[in-house]
Amino acid sequence: MTNSSREAGGTPATLSFEFFPPATTEATMQLWRSVERLAPLAPSFVSVTYGAGGTTRARTHAAIRTIQDRARLAVAGHLTCVGASRDETLEVAETYRANGVSRIVALRGDPPKGAERFEPHPDGFRSAAELVEALAGRGFDITVAAYPETHPEAASPDSDIENLKRKLDAGADRAITQFFFEIDHFRRFRDRAAAAGIAAPIVPGILPIENFTRMARFARACGTNVPQWMETAFGNAATEQDALLLAASIATEQCDLLLREGVEHLHFYTLNKPDLTYDICRALGCEPKPLGMAAGTGAA
Repeated sequence: MTNSSREAGGTPATLSFEFFPPATTEATMQLWRSVERLAPLAPSFVSVTYGAGGTTRARTHAAIRTIQDRARLAVAGHLTCVGASRDETLEVAETYRANGVSRIVALRGDPPKGAERFEPHPDGFRSAAELVEALAGRGFDITVAAYPETHPEAASPDSDIENLKRKLDAGADRAITQFFFEIDHFRRFRDRAAAAGIAAPIVPGILPIENFTRMARFARACGTNVPQWMETAFGNAATEQDALLLAASIATEQCDLLLREGVEHLHFYTLNKPDLTYDICRALGCEPKPLGMAAGTGAA
């Protein structure tokens, strides 16, 4: 999408949505409601997260099968380096392939609960770049993570960019960013990436704010800055409905600005709560289609 097409009232070229695997029957019903709500917006793919060391392996595969069978959407499975050998990790990748999933979101992964830092399995991948190289050799479509405000464990912003370049040079097709709220952070990050020789698409990750307190906790953990004006605005919201209207307005404006910057794909972290994401996409001009027509809409 060009800037001029957006100024003329264009819509996002492509969308994608992230879900997490449910742990209970009630959560399973919520996941399906989320998929059913968002599938008519014709995402190019949806992704399903994967717990450290395969802690959600069975639930992740079950969620993927449900999404494929009932919504006929292209799915990307997450895969991490945590708590597994190389053979075990690649076995998961091949299980994805056997289930019709050729897209993988390849991540180093967070340290297991109770651990202060990532420690590779003795026979495992030591970094996301190593994992990407192995997956690329097997023909997968690969997405990696990027951090507009620098990964909390990175030695410097420059070293973080260098790590992203290693992952892309190893064979990744694109990067999706951690969520952020200030457009200048994304703009400067994209410029620094380009200056470092990175040509692959960098997709902005969008987190609609369903719950400000929970979001602020996520933000502290991943190094995302929450502007003071945003904290003040949510503090002044008199009702839950006021807070949701505020959240929709903030995210819609953020996405609109990104599209005017030439961004062609938006990735939404839904937290399995679809309504706010749906409203934002509709406000951007996305037209829903009947569920059966929304599937198979292309590649990210």
